[in-house]
Amino acid sequence: MAEPATAFEPTDDDALTRAVAEARAQVAAGQMIPLRDVADWLDSWGTADERPAPSWK
Repeated sequence: MAEPATAFEPTDDDALTRAVAEARAQVAAGQMIPLRDVADWLDSWGTADERPAPSWK
């Protein structure tokens, strides 16, 4: 019996191709959030100084 697919194993190649194309288009358009901004935001969770979610740069 085959193992069931998980959320981490896309089985729809067309959906994966579309998602990658969309991500590349967003990067090309400058729609990205720097990793450092995301990490700082996540690190603030559960603290008295919780930050708002970062926005596109």
